[in-house]
Amino acid sequence: MDHTVDIISDPDPWLNTTTANSTSSYRPTMSPVMDKTINIIMIIVLFVTMISLGCTMEVSKIKHHMRKPKGVAIAVVAQYGIMPLTAFCLAKLFKLAEIAAVVILICGCCPGGALSNILALALQGDMNLSIVMTSCSTLLALGMMPLLLYLYCQGFSDLQNAVPYVEIMISLVMILVPCGIGIIINTYRPQYSRIITKVGLIIMMIFIVVIVTLTNIGIGRVILTVLSPPLLAIAALMPLIGYSFGYVLSAIFRLNQAERRTVSVETGCQNIQLCITILKIAFPQEVIGPLFLFPMIYASFQGTEALVLIVLFRCYQRFMKKEKVNPACAVIFRTANRATSLTFSLLCLWIYD
Repeated sequence: MDHTVDIISDPDPWLNTTTANSTSSYRPTMSPVMDKTINIIMIIVLFVTMISLGCTMEVSKIKHHMRKPKGVAIAVVAQYGIMPLTAFCLAKLFKLAEIAAVVILICGCCPGGALSNILALALQGDMNLSIVMTSCSTLLALGMMPLLLYLYCQGFSDLQNAVPYVEIMISLVMILVPCGIGIIINTYRPQYSRIITKVGLIIMMIFIVVIVTLTNIGIGRVILTVLSPPLLAIAALMPLIGYSFGYVLSAIFRLNQAERRTVSVETGCQNIQLCITILKIAFPQEVIGPLFLFPMIYASFQGTEALVLIVLFRCYQRFMKKEKVNPACAVIFRTANRATSLTFSLLCLWIYD
């Protein structure tokens, strides 16, 4: 592919430019057989994940939100406005090399993932909005992701020819087919949807462990490149900025509290499985190196920060409950008050008589 020439000519293209002092470029240490095995496993994981995601989508709920699209419109703007811009700014701020900047941009331009639905449930968000937002961002990814990558790549001098748009488009088409299968199953055989979703989650977790293990065996110490301070900082900041600005944007447009929490987690959560698959399938091994594992680092921070938010939200709820009088107790108190007043009045009348 043409885009590999410019990147390979750059010494240590997968390292941060501020720390890359070596003159030797990356040479693949993973055998072709293992590389192909990991690619096949990733395609299987993505296929199963997207079927599971499709099983959570209901056509009736999507139609309902489309009739009143305010929440969905704000959510989509947050997803495809905040995250790509955040990725671009962080890549510029940390002065990343070309291939590292591409990885960050692809991660930032990805649609929302199924994890956001679980987090929205834990935060007592609007589940219908959460599922519809995930559905819409996934369907819109086919057009929005290549467009945003093209636009933001103009901000880098040597990045215009570095993105394999055709391969990315093929990967995005791949996610629509299993997603459509999941929607059909949920529409015509809804009794199987929950089982498929649970099985899909188990398969995904098992295969992710297998992928990490095989990659560690194949690449070895080079995997530590992904744990460089600039990439760790970006992985920590991106979801945090997404959560924060997603909430602020929805508050500006006066969505209710449940919808604000939903838009927040939907904005910060990316489809990690899709991102990893695109990076591994669309780029040759000698170009991408170990950087295709960056989304996993992002996912760890994404989950950890979401867990902190959930704990804070639960603590806030418990604190507010203590501040407020229980409605049942209030009714009992008012009844007791009235009974006491009536008894006192009768006693006064009896004494007067």
